[in-house]
Amino acid sequence: MARHLPEEPRLIDLGAGTGSLFRFAAPIIARPQSWIFADADSSLLGHGLERTARWARRRGFAASRADGSTGPVLTLKTPSGPWRIEALVTDLAQAPRGLPLSMVDAVVCSALLDLTSRAWMERLFGGLALPFYASMTVDGQDAWLPRHPADLAVGTAFRGDQRRDKGLGPALGDLANDTAMQLLGAGGFETWVSRSDWQISRRDAALAGILVEMTAQPARRAMPALAAKITRWAAARSRQAQASRLSIRIGHRDLLAFPSKGSLELLTRIAG
Repeated sequence: MARHLPEEPRLIDLGAGTGSLFRFAAPIIARPQSWIFADADSSLLGHGLERTARWARRRGFAASRADGSTGPVLTLKTPSGPWRIEALVTDLAQAPRGLPLSMVDAVVCSALLDLTSRAWMERLFGGLALPFYASMTVDGQDAWLPRHPADLAVGTAFRGDQRRDKGLGPALGDLANDTAMQLLGAGGFETWVSRSDWQISRRDAALAGILVEMTAQPARRAMPALAAKITRWAAARSRQAQASRLSIRIGHRDLLAFPSKGSLELLTRIAG
């Protein structure tokens, strides 16, 4: 994506939250760039700008904040040129309404698609003519090792919770990536997908323990009838984590889409 964007690209990050996607992608783009952090939570956006400013200063970049037309603006002075971030408070449930898509060169998001519905995707992708990148979309391809007899039941319950309405319609959960590829392909986009699994090793005992609870709680909420079984599973998994005997893979995918072959060739020429 970075290679095929204009010389000074403008990106909008949907559900930007604390700005983790920017901190990952901006150094890869590595040239003057402008971002719009779009999120419904103004306090989260404010925290994201502060966190990004601290991240920049640790790397020796000057960071200054000002007021923009839609909200606060953070400008980072880096060796590769200025990186500008503008916060936009907007209700993503109404997307694409309220999004300044005519002002950007790409739409990006992270850990968002699996929270959205098919209808939401149809609205966003229906009129989209820009490169699209979505990272960290769950795909349901999880593995907990060593195996436990209740893994299947807990996983089914957890995926059931993932599909409840999060404010963007009935969430697609592990079906999100395939649905996005289908809709984008039908709209003439070329798509690529790559695995981006979370890998928690046996050495990551504290993180594994947190993930056990993050899995058990929504699983119990989705299937109260299995609460006792899920609780026993969580207790066993917590003991394994504490003993450094538990490794976990949580399946995720990254998706990149360009509007068409002709558009990709045009972007290639623009990028030199």
